[in-house]
Amino acid sequence: MQSESHRRIRRQGPALLRGDFIPKTTTDQRLLDRRGPSDWVHTDPWRVLRIQAEFVEGFGLLAELGSAVSVFGSARAERGSHDYALAEAIGRGLAEAGYAVITGGGPGLMEAANKGAASVGGVSVGLGIELPAEMGLNDYVEIGLEFRYFFVRKTMFIKYSQALVVLPGGFGTLDELFEALTLVQTGKITKFPIVLMGSGYWSGLVSWIRDSVLAGGKISPGDENLLTVVDDPAEVISIIRRAHGRGGEADSAPGQAGPPPG
Repeated sequence: MQSESHRRIRRQGPALLRGDFIPKTTTDQRLLDRRGPSDWVHTDPWRVLRIQAEFVEGFGLLAELGSAVSVFGSARAERGSHDYALAEAIGRGLAEAGYAVITGGGPGLMEAANKGAASVGGVSVGLGIELPAEMGLNDYVEIGLEFRYFFVRKTMFIKYSQALVVLPGGFGTLDELFEALTLVQTGKITKFPIVLMGSGYWSGLVSWIRDSVLAGGKISPGDENLLTVVDDPAEVISIIRRAHGRGGEADSAPGQAGPPPG
């Protein structure tokens, strides 16, 4: 039998599951997987209530967060690496500038950004997600919530952030990057700088956007400038502060194109 410290743990809302009681599939997988022609009649209407509950929990927890920046990056980055140090410096700088730091709450660069914010007494937020390989929230998260559904979690990142900082990462990082980029391009959110950290990592992507996507007429001239690439953590903070005017004291909610929901 595994020792208590090595047993797998999964939190599903208020529920805590350990070991063999953890389901073999995630909630998102069960929602999206192909099923029989009438299965949805018995399951999908009830899922709406669970989805609604996740939105309510997220809104309730984060409604008074104030100005915040989401920081994304690889969960696989090792402590002591160059990227880890950069993420920690960015988290620290954002906190010193008066921003809460929001990450996916996991290890790697997410942990580093949370650690940087917590080290100077800043607000360190982690929004986790139920995954087959459980990670849980890192030890530097002070306000945390673990979601079942990716789309609910994504809403929280965008709704409660005023900017996005993207460090080197994989598919999950790219997913969040392009979702935010699309929302900015289409005017769904405004005053929302997107900063890519590390020119060596991102230069190929930026060149492809310019030389293939823009050159092929798939985006409008100027859209390529919605991304800013930097190498200095201090420049990240400067860009975000300038975008929000008075030293980062911008609106406490992200600029949205339309009126607030009723």
